Amino acid sequence: MIFRQLIDADTSTLTYLIGDPWSREAVLIDPVREGLSRDQTLLDELGLTLTYVLETHVHADHVTSAALLRARTGCKVVVPRRGAVQGADVEVDDGDAIRFGLQALEVRATPGHTSGCVSYVHASGDRVFTGDALLIRGCGRTDFQEGDARTLYRSVRDKLFSLDPSTLVYPAHDYRGRTVSSIREEMLYNPRLGGGRSEDAFVAIMDELHLAYPRKIDVAVPANRRAGVMDDDEAERLDQHTLDADDWPVRRTPTGAPNVPALWVADHVHRVRVIDVREAHEWDGAEGHLEASEHIDMARFPEVARGWDTEAPLVLLCRSGGRSDRVARQLEEHGFKRVASMRGGLLQWRALGLPVEDGAQG
Repeated sequence: MIFRQLIDADTSTLTYLIGDPWSREAVLIDPVREGLSRDQTLLDELGLTLTYVLETHVHADHVTSAALLRARTGCKVVVPRRGAVQGADVEVDDGDAIRFGLQALEVRATPGHTSGCVSYVHASGDRVFTGDALLIRGCGRTDFQEGDARTLYRSVRDKLFSLDPSTLVYPAHDYRGRTVSSIREEMLYNPRLGGGRSEDAFVAIMDELHLAYPRKIDVAVPANRRAGVMDDDEAERLDQHTLDADDWPVRRTPTGAPNVPALWVADHVHRVRVIDVREAHEWDGAEGHLEASEHIDMARFPEVARGWDTEAPLVLLCRSGGRSDRVARQLEEHGFKRVASMRGGLLQWRALGLPVEDGAQG
């Protein structure tokens, strides 16, 4: 089996790629719209054909890329029957199975976080993909989308804690950098559901959480009930809820320049302003440029940036990162809060196999 765990830093969402090494068929579980290019690149690199996109439930914190992946790859979109999703290809419920190549995933209905949650158990029994029903040392909230604490408690106890204790648990989210647990660990150490905690005690815990309203819920839930289909207005509203200050993944170089990774830029290229600071002959030259970037020669900074929104996310790039590092530091000195240089520049972008627009001389 081919297996990869992928992370969306903006929403702490964990997406899973499972591939069959013989047929080269694959599935993606809980993909995120902003991870579309990342996921497609990985499928291509591994020589896999996407057969299914599987949703564990209607998500409230991100928009799925299911419809986009279907349009680009011809895969089928699989959703829980009780999730009330329009436009899906396959609806599944407890006891169903999804088969691809020699692999299979058994569906277990695990409602409670929402009324339409399912978990997927690999046919080998060695791992389960629990969505938000069971998290690492936690569980999904139960205060909206027909959530019910008692239902969730029984789902986890009857459908998940009944699995072999060695079964690995792969949830849809983790907010503390953890990637995997096991049924045994969660039965012992989960502070909400483990340690023999009673149903009434669990309900009392969930009633006292008083969690903040998910920042993308007003856009995410309607879109996810259409398998991720969005109109232009909804896409714009989604962008407005993206890239809060705490989500800006900057690291400093030894010279103090703010940097972000090229792969992060690839995943967020339509939600940040990307400026290529090379000279015009380089922009039009054989190495090409990012399709979503604009060209402003570094000699025009910082004067050209007067009047720009200093709070808006801005990524600068050059051939290898040196020039864009210098411009980023200049803009920080002029009050820009979220400006960064793309680490490694266009050379790193191309080394990763990411797409470029051919220059006039290319």
